[in-house]
Amino acid sequence: MTTFTFHQVDVFSDRPLMGNPLAVVHDADALTTEDMARFARWTNLSETTFVLPPTDARADYRVRIFTPGQELPFAGHPTLGTCWAWLQAGGVPAQDGVVVQECGIGLVTVKVQGTQLAFAAPPLLRSGPLDEALVQRIARALGVQRADIVHHQWVVNGPEFCAVMLPSAEQVRALRPDFAALADLKLGVIGPQAPGAPTDFEVRGFVVPSGVNEDPVTGSLNAGLAVWLMQSGLAPERYSVTQGTALGRAGRVSLHKEGDTIWVGGAVSPCVEGRLSL
Repeated sequence: MTTFTFHQVDVFSDRPLMGNPLAVVHDADALTTEDMARFARWTNLSETTFVLPPTDARADYRVRIFTPGQELPFAGHPTLGTCWAWLQAGGVPAQDGVVVQECGIGLVTVKVQGTQLAFAAPPLLRSGPLDEALVQRIARALGVQRADIVHHQWVVNGPEFCAVMLPSAEQVRALRPDFAALADLKLGVIGPQAPGAPTDFEVRGFVVPSGVNEDPVTGSLNAGLAVWLMQSGLAPERYSVTQGTALGRAGRVSLHKEGDTIWVGGAVSPCVEGRLSL
C-alpha cells in the first residue's frame, strides 16, 4: 500500500462547502489509469485530480482530471483547485505569481493574486450555433418553450459543452430538467440577472455523461461561455457569474479580458488535508 499527500478543497468560493469540491492526489506516479479512475468513482466528486511531473519543460506540473465516469482533457475548477493544492504542498513555480499547468489539451496558465486564482481560458475547439433539431430537443429537456432559448452556441474547449441563453436568471434557477433526455449532452444554461443583483449572470451546468447530473460550479463551461459572449457582444469584457444556487451553493466566477486573453477566476477554500492510502 502506498501513501500520498492529499487535499480536498472547495473551488469558486471563499467559504468552505459553498463552491465545488475537488480531491487532489499529489505525486501520483505510482497509480495506474485504472487506479485513478477507481479512486475518482469512490470520491464521487464532480472531479478528482492527480498531480504528476510535467513532460513539457515549460510546465510546473502535469495533472490528470477524472470525473466518476470519465477522464477529461481539461476542466476549470480542477485547474484552480489543483494549482492551489500544488502550491500548498510546496510547489514553487518557475515564474513568480504564474503557474503553468500541463493537461490533456496542453499548457494552461494560472495567475496567483493573493487568495484569488485565475486561469487563461483556452481557445474553443468547436464553436458556432447548434442545429435547430438539437435546440428543440434541449428546450423539451429543460421544460421551456423554444422561444425561451434566445441564443445558443457550441462552447467546446475540452469538455463537449453546448450552451443556451434564457431570458432571465430567474428562469435559469427555476429549471427542473429531464436528465434522461440530456443523457448524452453536456449543457450549459445562462441567463442575465435582474438589475441590482450581486452578479451579472446565473449559470447552470448539466453534465450527465460525466456521472454527475449537475455540476455545482463549472470553470471550463464559464470559460467557453465567456469566449462566446464576449466575442458576440452578449456580455461586457468584465462580468461575474453565480452558479450552484439550485444546489444550495454560492459559487462565484469572475471573468475579464486582458488583450486577447480571457481570465476565469475565483477563490479556493481548504477543507481537508492529510495522507491517502491506496
